[in-house]
Amino acid sequence: MARGRLRIYLGAAPGVGKTYSMLAEGQRRRSRGTDVVIGVVEPHGRRLTAAMAEALEEVPRRTCDYRQTRFTEMDLDAVLARNPQVALVDELAHTNVPGCRNAKRWQDVEELLDAGIDVVTTLNIQHLESLNDVVRQITGVTQHETLPDSVARAAEQVELVDMTPEALRRRMVHGNVYPPDRIEAALTHYFRPGNLTALRELALLWLADRVEEGLQRYRAEHGIGTGWETRERILVALSGGPEGETLVRRAARIAERTRGAHLLAVHVLPCDGLAERNDLALAGQRALVESLGGRYCQVVGSDVAEAVIEFARAENTTQIVLGSSRRAWPMSALTGEGVGARVTRLSGPIDVHIVTHEHAAGPPKLRLPRAGGRASLRRHLAGAALAVLALAGLTATGLQGRYTLPSVLLCYLPAVVAVAAVAGFSLAMATALAGALCAGYLYAAVTGAGDLVAMAAFVAVATLVSWAIDRTGRHARRAARASAEASALSALAGAAWGRPDLAAQLEQIRQLFGLRAVSLLYRQPAGGTAQRWQVMASAGERPPEQPGEADTSVPAGPALTLAGRGRALSDSDQRVLVACAAQIAIGQERQELAAHAADADQRIVTDRAQTVALLAAQRELQAPLQHLQETLGRLATPESSDAGQRRELAAVGQASLARLDAVITDLHHLGQARAGALDIHLRPVELDAILPAVLDDLGPGGHDIVVDAPEDLPDVITDANLLTRAVTTLAANALERSPDHTPATMTVTAQPEHLTITIVDHGGQQPPAEPGRPATAAAGEPIDLDPARSLPVSTARALIEAIGGAAQCHATPGGGLTVTATLPRTARP
Repeated sequence: MARGRLRIYLGAAPGVGKTYSMLAEGQRRRSRGTDVVIGVVEPHGRRLTAAMAEALEEVPRRTCDYRQTRFTEMDLDAVLARNPQVALVDELAHTNVPGCRNAKRWQDVEELLDAGIDVVTTLNIQHLESLNDVVRQITGVTQHETLPDSVARAAEQVELVDMTPEALRRRMVHGNVYPPDRIEAALTHYFRPGNLTALRELALLWLADRVEEGLQRYRAEHGIGTGWETRERILVALSGGPEGETLVRRAARIAERTRGAHLLAVHVLPCDGLAERNDLALAGQRALVESLGGRYCQVVGSDVAEAVIEFARAENTTQIVLGSSRRAWPMSALTGEGVGARVTRLSGPIDVHIVTHEHAAGPPKLRLPRAGGRASLRRHLAGAALAVLALAGLTATGLQGRYTLPSVLLCYLPAVVAVAAVAGFSLAMATALAGALCAGYLYAAVTGAGDLVAMAAFVAVATLVSWAIDRTGRHARRAARASAEASALSALAGAAWGRPDLAAQLEQIRQLFGLRAVSLLYRQPAGGTAQRWQVMASAGERPPEQPGEADTSVPAGPALTLAGRGRALSDSDQRVLVACAAQIAIGQERQELAAHAADADQRIVTDRAQTVALLAAQRELQAPLQHLQETLGRLATPESSDAGQRRELAAVGQASLARLDAVITDLHHLGQARAGALDIHLRPVELDAILPAVLDDLGPGGHDIVVDAPEDLPDVITDANLLTRAVTTLAANALERSPDHTPATMTVTAQPEHLTITIVDHGGQQPPAEPGRPATAAAGEPIDLDPARSLPVSTARALIEAIGGAAQCHATPGGGLTVTATLPRTARP
């Protein structure tokens, strides 16, 4: 039986419409004659979602009792027995009630797929295991319902259900996502605009990576080696020279000119490590690349040009940026084709930019030839060819007719040294013996003890020189190895002390050791001897999902393992890999500590905000509640039998209730403004229409405020309803604070770029300031009011700032408070 196909509707957050899209897909398939059933759907009280589900057949759920509570779950056996063509299963990451056959709903889906049933499901990006720590850093909430990334990556189709943060928050305010009692808390915490924007970016990037994986898989399966310009990828090759920053900035400018272009930088580490490299300059260039939004990589290669081209093709690069050579013409002519010329010749369809810089064609630098201890087969063959040619050439020149035997032996010595430098000690010794035999052959017969001593001395000197060169090569190889290890560990250590990116670190390790794929595995606690592994992050194609699938694996912590696939590593490579794993473990530990600290800070901020709200409610509600209590007490006494007195007490009670309603309204408006949940409509508004509305809202007390507004006021860019509410709140507060003999005033003035509304009261004592600030202020000096003890003014200020204005509080000369609201005005005709 063919395995069923999985389709996932992916969303950035709850409420974007995943379940609705899933049901719409079920309706569409049903209209084509496909047998579709609902395995489980969670409408969460959303009317439109429930209506979409009514026209589809739903398999009855099974009832489960757990801890004296009754739950319903998808009846997996009933769906399997029904055997539809397509099953709609909501919330893929859901955790089943204990007692069900599977612990997770995605495991139920796996059984449906194994039975040949196609499944359409929904998933939020925060439920992917690899993004769990990232989501926790963004939202401050730990997601306990997660599923392995491999489940989502195995889906045949993943469709993104997208919605802007502003639109989703409007849905929240209108009650289309959560019930009314949960809206305020959700908007203030999880559904903040920044959180939703970050989650949306995570969803888009994850889906883009999956599309890229599919493209690379297709190219590999069809043997397509040439790059496809699906997206511009600009690669800048860095040598560690002083021109690196110039090249990076030039490549960044090229990338900025193309929408969606990606910037890459690569530095090639030589296999022997003897090339000159400025680690400090490379560190600065890497920081510059990352600050410009690019990615820095290091690869190991014996040939710089071939390594750059191989990396460019692997990354599907479309353009390569190189610096012009720093070698002057005589040196470049002697050393042959440079890196830039070779990259250009090997690039094929990839465009190559050769960028000039101030360090181009500088003074030549002499370099010693690279020496190796134990040479490769290629170098052995080259050394053997050199030995044959040198010995044959020296033997054929007829030196015996013109020079003595010791002189002839000295002519053979440079050939032995050259062979030792190319191929090592063993072949140099063979060359020395062969040279002695050739010299002896030239003289036909060695006569005298002096000739024997000369030949023995030649062999001894050649042996010592070859041994010294071979020993130097071994030391150089060890030094190069140590340098490469230190470079890799320092790079990982630097990343660990910054903001570690697991995927980037694993990609660096994969490139450094030449592995096909690398995974960081987490051992989940499980009962018995069975071990469950979870992929925290990976790099490369088909990364191992457990240590048994890897060619090499090392521990990276108590429950972490670094696993690689591609080749078995030597003992020295294994030792370096252990050190790399330790650095990654340090980075993870620091990240967890930082997350705990961030959680603690968030809790402190939340607790303070809650304390402020409680203090505000306590202060503002205390007086009207006390008046209401006294009024009710007096109404209950026998002395209150007089009808006039009862009417008077009823009026006092109604005023107290009105005050209570105003305080609750202020709290609600303040919460909406600070959560960004206000429905704002900015447009040109005549202030002449706002002021009468404010006076009407003030009621009879509005006649006591003195309004000074010139004629022909310009229009302001604002929300009429919110501005009316804010000015009314400030005016009511000023009226309440002002004594009878000194009424509150409201003055409107027009400025070239804005319009100001100034409300002044003469209440004498100023409202309390924030803790730690002076309790009083000089006339005209700004005051930072304590929101816990000046709720009306804080509410009005938040509303004015929400509609694009600004509000400041000053001390009124002679005592009192002056509030100045500044609003943008329309452009002059």
